[in-house]
Amino acid sequence: MGARVRQIRRRIGNVRHVRQITKAMYTIAATQVIQRKRALAAARPFTEAAERVLADLAVTAHREGVIHPLVHGVDRTGTAVLVISSDRGLCGRYVGDLNRAGTELARQKAEVRFFAGGDKAHRHFRRGPWPLARSYVHAYDRPTVEVAQRMRDDLLGLYGQEVGEAYVVYTYFRGELAQQVRAERLLPLDLPPGRPRDLLVEPDLGTVLNELANLYLTGRLLRVLLEAKASEHAVRRQAMKAATDNADDLLGKLTLSYNKARQQRITTELADIMGGAEALREE
Repeated sequence: MGARVRQIRRRIGNVRHVRQITKAMYTIAATQVIQRKRALAAARPFTEAAERVLADLAVTAHREGVIHPLVHGVDRTGTAVLVISSDRGLCGRYVGDLNRAGTELARQKAEVRFFAGGDKAHRHFRRGPWPLARSYVHAYDRPTVEVAQRMRDDLLGLYGQEVGEAYVVYTYFRGELAQQVRAERLLPLDLPPGRPRDLLVEPDLGTVLNELANLYLTGRLLRVLLEAKASEHAVRRQAMKAATDNADDLLGKLTLSYNKARQQRITTELADIMGGAEALREE
């Protein structure tokens, strides 16, 4: 009986230790969600405005015979797939959903080359049947313009040479309780319908279109990184909240079992003492 009491006591200590970790991770994730939401709220208006301007400029350029590969496409069959995943686990379904979405997209395309964002994507896709062109491990814990520019340059290095289109697989942040895995085309730029305009452009339409297309691609990649990190921390917060609640439930059950085992041990010891005292009186 004493061994069972000690075993339950050790298990209670272990569960309390785990609960402290999950509670701390929940608090950190909740703070990170707030920070990423603020950054995302600042990034979304820029990409939306740049997208509208670029769409109008692309229509105007096409009307005047100016063709740009980022906007109008290139004659290549290969596909680049950039998967924006996580460097760490303990975030529920987040990593698995992204890996499955990236794999499903690759099966639909020809001559796929993967760009793995995060250690989890790197470990998964390096074992797959498709070549891994680039990996970004521990590169965007806090997304920056420099990281987005690096990804842009790596994609453009293959675009028009080995691949004719590029996609990004990431988790769109719809809210703290709702995230959605998306696969969107990055190259050629997937622009909304534009309207032709009479524009006075300096130095020339081709140069301005090129600069704006590169700027927009950088901004879009930065926004994707911010969407992904906000979603990751939101999912991790949910997972850690569930783990903490489960630990609380388990602690309640273990405490009840501990008290019952302790009472049984005390009752057994009292019975032994009383039996011994009765035996002494009979002698």
